[in-house]
Amino acid sequence: MPKVTAMMIVRNEANRYLERCLKALTDYVDELVILDDASTDATPEICLSFPMVKLYCRDTPLFLKDEAQLRCELWHHTVATNPEWILALDADEFLETRVDRELPYLLKQDLFPAISFRLFDCWGSEDYYRVDGLWNPWLRGFSIYLVKYQPWLDAAWPLQKFHCGRLPLAYRRLPHLESDLRIKHLGWANPADIRAKYERAVSQDPTFKYMPREHYESILWPADKIQLEKWQD
Repeated sequence: MPKVTAMMIVRNEANRYLERCLKALTDYVDELVILDDASTDATPEICLSFPMVKLYCRDTPLFLKDEAQLRCELWHHTVATNPEWILALDADEFLETRVDRELPYLLKQDLFPAISFRLFDCWGSEDYYRVDGLWNPWLRGFSIYLVKYQPWLDAAWPLQKFHCGRLPLAYRRLPHLESDLRIKHLGWANPADIRAKYERAVSQDPTFKYMPREHYESILWPADKIQLEKWQD
């Protein structure tokens, strides 16, 4: 089967989902390139406990200042491994467990150089995901997470500090196969994280350039206003 190289940016993930995420990736990824954005906890030690990990550590954090530059650094480290396919995931994202059975087909097909998935935002727990407004994975559609490395493609990111995307622009324009494998996103699953994530989002985008005000406000909606559906494995 073609080699799969995952890439990931992390910062202070030790007490969240990192170890669980890395364990899941060991089932179907050959190597994992991680760029640590100056963590102050045990994140690097957790990363290094997995033999497949190639870890690079920054001395100063960059994500909240210039995400695009940080993504470029991660891409540079990743392509230096001579990858075949590159999977871009975060430390709180999980492809559902049948990925180990279906991934070989996705990698061996030669019609599409990119694979897209739907992302489901779990909300308040791991058992339910949001379906109202822009949270609805069916309306939001597919995004590319897995690409075949093509060294002749331009590796530029958009010139924006935030919400710049996790892959170079040229790779986002590739024809892509829409897989029915789902990505389970746990970034909103812990109610204790929601207020802080809201405050960070609006501080990064005070003029609502990247997302509508209504979407940011929906982060703090009361439970009776939020529409959830149960996650079914």
